[in-house]
Amino acid sequence: MKWSGRWQTPAMIKLALPAGDLRGAIAQLLDSAGLEIEGYGEGSRAYRLPGRSRDVLTARVFREKDISIQIALGNYDLGICSIAWVKEMHARFPGQPIVPLSDLGVAQATLWAAGAPGHCDRLEDLSRLGLVRIASEYANIAEAFARSARLARYRVQPVGGAAEAYPPEDADCVIVAAAGGNQLREAGAQPLFKLFDSSAWLVANATALKTKNLSSVTGPLKSSATSTAAGNGFRLPGPLPRNAAERMPMSRDTLRLAVPDGHQQRHVVEALRAADLAFDGYGDGQTIRRPRSGVDGLDVKVIRPHDMPALVATGEMDLAITGRDCLLEHRYAFPSSPATELLDLQRGQYNLSAVVSEDLPATTIDEVLELWRGEGKPILRVAAEFPATADHYARSRHFWRYQVIPIAGASEGFVPEDADLLIEGTETGKTLAENRLKAIDLLYRSTTCLIGHRAPNLSEKRRRVYDHLLSALQPS
Repeated sequence: MKWSGRWQTPAMIKLALPAGDLRGAIAQLLDSAGLEIEGYGEGSRAYRLPGRSRDVLTARVFREKDISIQIALGNYDLGICSIAWVKEMHARFPGQPIVPLSDLGVAQATLWAAGAPGHCDRLEDLSRLGLVRIASEYANIAEAFARSARLARYRVQPVGGAAEAYPPEDADCVIVAAAGGNQLREAGAQPLFKLFDSSAWLVANATALKTKNLSSVTGPLKSSATSTAAGNGFRLPGPLPRNAAERMPMSRDTLRLAVPDGHQQRHVVEALRAADLAFDGYGDGQTIRRPRSGVDGLDVKVIRPHDMPALVATGEMDLAITGRDCLLEHRYAFPSSPATELLDLQRGQYNLSAVVSEDLPATTIDEVLELWRGEGKPILRVAAEFPATADHYARSRHFWRYQVIPIAGASEGFVPEDADLLIEGTETGKTLAENRLKAIDLLYRSTTCLIGHRAPNLSEKRRRVYDHLLSALQPS
């Protein structure tokens, strides 16, 4: 036996389950299969949940896109996630030991390549562009799509979500999941090419499949599910005809500002109000994708904060309001990037820290490393929503051998079972204490900031708007 929060026998089956929109449908499926997970269907905030047969099955709740990674690492025997995330992993790492077992017949969607009406109405329109900008949560599939189409020049922009909102200003093509072509059209996107149908699948770690008896879970789930055959195919386009490349001109006589959605939005709205700036459609309780700025010559777009530094670096955005954490993550990944901090807005501040289990008899990172060296720990597992930051930290602290595990959220539940150390943001420390964790090293203090290109090339009109914004947002 080994201790990892509670006693587990070697034969116990470890199941990774999705949080979010899939949760209700998967809970019903588990219940109908006689595999009830206590608290899962009720939306329990606990990350680790016992099965009805506590000595046979235990479950852990993850953000869906993390599940395929956890299965491939061997941290979990079985998992349930969209087959699209498995194909996303296999598009770049085909040898990863994750085996699709059964289509569960829920959460059906289709992965599409789509463009903006009037800009790219047909797949062949992509071949007319001098540079094809592709935005997607599925960056590996996007790369495979571009190579298969033999695009002469392309750039894949990984995004955290809402890729359908990027065309036409910030992307020519998106790879996005949708229930159907009509849903894409309602979102303002034009379907160009269908890659594959997707649904939730039961997947397994290849080693666990060979060495453990998983039939007490796989059998009932296969019997209870209604297969749709979704995910069995994966189409990629053939080479597109080579047309004379042109860059369809996009109007850039205005300055473009990106503002964030999500938890940073409240802080940004406060900063805008303090600067006597009000954007219609961007405020408390309301958000539209393209708010009206009320400032002559200023276009505003709502973007996920993680995606902003790359858009500034490539010139799609002139200015952006994001977190210092997002900017530094980008700079650690691309040290020569021209994206830089222009103003500290002094809002939304928190500490980004190295976090470990509170049971470790150590209070500093040096003591923790000494303890792990003494134990002969061969590899240090580091989980982080900012993987480039985690890699930089591990190298700067001279970790002897380490593995960075990129995660999409629900991070507090990773230590100690699925990671040894967590790179995590903390404000009060209350959440850490509730999850029996402690911070042992401060990386930096993050804050909301205005970022831009370090050498902007602006017309006189755009420069006036640029200078006006910097002056107005300057903290008093």
